[in-house]
Order: sequence, then C-alpha cells, then structure tokens
Amino acid sequence: MGAAAYLRIGIDAHSIGTGLGGNETYATNLIEALAEIDSHNEYTLYVTKRSAVDRYQNRWPNFLVRQTLPHSPLVRIPLTLSAELRRRPVDLLHVQYTAPPFSPCPIVSTIHDLAFEHLPQTFNRRSWMQLRFTVRRTAKKAAQIITVSEYSKCDIVETYGIPAERITVTHEAAPSNFGPIENEKELRLVRQTYGIEGDYILSVGSIQPRKNLSRLLAAYSRLRSTRAEGKLPQLVIVGKCAWLFEETLRTIKELQFGRSVIQTGYVPETDLPALYSGAVCFVYPSYFEGFGLPPLEAMKCGTPVIAGNRTSLPEVVGDAGVLVDPFEVDSIAAAIEKVIGDSDLRLKLRVKGLERAQLFDWRQTARQTLAVYMKSAGLKDESLSS
Repeated sequence: MGAAAYLRIGIDAHSIGTGLGGNETYATNLIEALAEIDSHNEYTLYVTKRSAVDRYQNRWPNFLVRQTLPHSPLVRIPLTLSAELRRRPVDLLHVQYTAPPFSPCPIVSTIHDLAFEHLPQTFNRRSWMQLRFTVRRTAKKAAQIITVSEYSKCDIVETYGIPAERITVTHEAAPSNFGPIENEKELRLVRQTYGIEGDYILSVGSIQPRKNLSRLLAAYSRLRSTRAEGKLPQLVIVGKCAWLFEETLRTIKELQFGRSVIQTGYVPETDLPALYSGAVCFVYPSYFEGFGLPPLEAMKCGTPVIAGNRTSLPEVVGDAGVLVDPFEVDSIAAAIEKVIGDSDLRLKLRVKGLERAQLFDWRQTARQTLAVYMKSAGLKDESLSS
C-alpha cells in the first residue's frame, strides 16, 4: 500500500454514557488517546447513548459517529450493528468482549478478564450464560485479542486455548487529567457535594459481588468497635449499583452505620480527582480484576492505596500500596488501621504511588492498540504511520 493508505477502523463504543465504570472508562480513554496520536486513519464510533453522540460528533476530522439502536446487546450486536457494518464497510471492528456473530470484517476484541468463567455465582444467570457463549465464540474467531494485564493474558491462554501470539497486553492508565488536588476550596466543595463531614476512607467501583464491599464493610464495622467514637474516618463508597448488589446494601442496613458510611452512587469523572485527593486512604478489596483501574487512579492523585492481593492487582499496584487477603476481614481491617494511624507510611505510599502511576500512559496504550489494528489488517506499523 502507498504512503497515503489508511485503515477504516470501527470501534463499538456502546458502553459510553452508561455510567458503569470499567468498560466505559476503557473506551473513553482509548478513543481520546487514539485521536491524540492518530490523525491519519479513519475511525467510526458505534454508540447507543445520545450523550455519546453529542460528545464525539464533529470533534475530530477523522472520526465519525453512528448511533446503533437499541442499546440491548441481544438485538444490537447481531442485527443493527451487523447491518451497519454491511451498509458502511470498515476494514476491522474493535469490540469489548463480544463481536457480531457474522462480522464482514476482521475482529479485534478486548477481553478484560474471564470472571464470568471462574465466578459464575457473581453474575446474573442470563448475563453469565450470554457471556460464556458469545465471548468464547468471539475469542476463537477474533483476528487479534487485546487484554489489559499479563494475568488476564495467561488466563485467556489457559481457559480458551488461544495461542499467546494472538494476544497483546495493553495496560490501562489513569486519565491524563488526574493528579493531586491541593486546593482547599475544591476539596471542601466535593465533601459538601457528597455529604462528607470530615476525614474519610474512600472506595470506588461499581457495586457487584466481586468488588467485595461486604467484607470491607465488616472490616470497617470491626474498627468502629475498637476505636473511640469519632476517631474513625467516614467510609465513602462511590459507584453505581451494577448487579447482585443487594447483599452490599443489606450489609449497610444491618450494621447500622448511620452517617459513618456514605453511599454516593455514580459520581461523574470530573469529581473523582478531588474525592481521591481528599481521602485519608483508598481501599479496593476486590478479589478478581482484569486490571483494576481505581487503585491506579488513586495513586495518580497521591492517595495511599490498600488493595486485594489476587489476580491482576499486584501487577498494577506493585510495591506502591498495601496488599491484603481480600477474603480475610481481619487482613482488611488491620491494613486500614495501620495506614490511617501512621502518617509516615501514608507519605511513603503517596510518593511511591505517584511514581508508579507515571509508568502507565493511555497514549502508549493507544500506540500499542494501533499496532494491533495494523497486524489484524495484515499491515506493518510503518505502512500506516500518522
């Protein structure tokens, strides 16, 4: 192909506008970074939410937006998205997890993790069955697979028998605009917005079983019983109710925390840097993650991190946080007690976290992703440089 050749790249970005964390965060940051590094190739974004159309329409000259309805994947993926791909062909389609069953072009699939294969009890039965069927099929047929950690790559190889050379690891990163907020007025405003009355411990993530919030709440309750009244910071839980969240809400009610525990629901990304920055520490006791972005976001804001020691989290956090056994309430409670009671440790974790967060960059992720696109289309990197 000549120097003027370009790829027509489709990206299924239906997650944008849903407020459900992981998949939306990945799609949003990847698109922004691709637009920053690549003005040469032509991109088509397939979205379902009006807010996503408004966000991207006419924003970059080489990006088009198509609204494919309905949002329901059972209709949209096999029918309306497939019809759109035939009506306006692209050279490849990038999806998260699930591709149209009869795609007219090569597929690149980002599979973040295989939690639905290993922990079916943490999913709605219909979602679990749908994911097992569609993701297995997509993984077998995809020209290339992207995943977000070495842990997930090994898991995909072992669980699905996919050759390692068909899988590329591209780490995620905290958004480029995240960083420590030290403006007292801004910190005070975010506390007022969410009803936070003083010092607080923060947890961020959609409310679902594997985020392990019930054990975090049990650990917090244990600390309340051993510390004098008013000596324990509030616990602030940020995140939208995703699925099977009833146990978490029931635990909050049963333990009668009153104003000690604040559940904010979904919080816009613009408020997160200040929420992270104002926290005494950040706790993420999840026991299964393909990557686990919130600890990295916290580190980039200079917040001391406590995280589970399973799956990909040690790969993300390294020695820049305190790792705990997420299945042991005592382990979670002891780590919180240690961090909130030791200002020297908090300072050490702040410095290490800020340093580690610099190792992850969405522009690098975008460059690696673009190389996967080229490989999927049978092209070499130099043939499509921007």
